Amino acid sequence: MTEPPAKELTVMLVDNEPARAAIVEQAMTDSGYRVIRRLENAKNLTEAVNQYQPDMVIIDIESPDRDMLENMSRLSQDNPRPIVMFAEEDDSRHVEAAIRAGVSAYVVDGVNSGSVKALLQVAIARFREFQALRSELESVKSQLEDRKLIDKAKGLIMKHQQCDEPAAYKALRKLAMDRSQRMTDVARNIISVMELMGDSK
Repeated sequence: MTEPPAKELTVMLVDNEPARAAIVEQAMTDSGYRVIRRLENAKNLTEAVNQYQPDMVIIDIESPDRDMLENMSRLSQDNPRPIVMFAEEDDSRHVEAAIRAGVSAYVVDGVNSGSVKALLQVAIARFREFQALRSELESVKSQLEDRKLIDKAKGLIMKHQQCDEPAAYKALRKLAMDRSQRMTDVARNIISVMELMGDSK
């Protein structure tokens, strides 16, 4: 049975030099990628990505300035995509700043059509790995926050009903079941009510 053809990945290119951009675009096409939009700078990067929904962003510049790094950072927060940066500046501070802003691969040697495909595949794999780690971290943080809320609400129930921790937990769980709510939501409500009453310690 023949495998279905791989989906053609789309690219948004940021390059302020038309001649250089044409070379990069040709290298992308030769590697099986399709450039769907070219921007001269990263000023409206997030908006453009929201509008055109490329699979990845390629930035070809001499050196990333503060505005570009801020725009990349905003994109990585709001609508993350693999970002590959081809730059002439190999200063370690610029590389570190670019990686912090969300760049998956920072390439100093320029665009080499022979290695573009492998490079972009590595960038996509790195991006996916980072997103999975970030998602896992968010989940752990959320669980810790939930645990803190539940523990605080249990403490308040123990204080006001003069009961022990298992009884407070049982009361909290019963409230959640009766109201068809998550225990964290019930805990948050209890804490809010106690704050209004001036007793949330």
